[in-house]
Amino acid sequence: MTAKQLVGLDFEVFGRVQGVFFRKYTQEKGRQLGLKGWCRNTDRGTVVGYVEGDKGKVEDMKRWLQYTGSPQSQIEKAEFRSEKEITETQFSDFKIKK
Repeated sequence: MTAKQLVGLDFEVFGRVQGVFFRKYTQEKGRQLGLKGWCRNTDRGTVVGYVEGDKGKVEDMKRWLQYTGSPQSQIEKAEFRSEKEITETQFSDFKIKK
């Protein structure tokens, strides 16, 4: 049996992603996929965050952040940075930071 590959990465989503429940839906999607991390609004009108967990599930989350988002959001682009393999998760849940 092989161990699951764990990865962590930073993300930033651009477009109409504030005031449209984007963080709430991001938290729900992260939890649904069994991922850990956080997200918050920025002063620039974007949503940033960190996600970690099984590599396949993180890939699913990346696609969701790029193309789906919350029902009222309009995503222009999503950027992913600092993707790295991790040995264990740092977070116990997926949280919304204020």
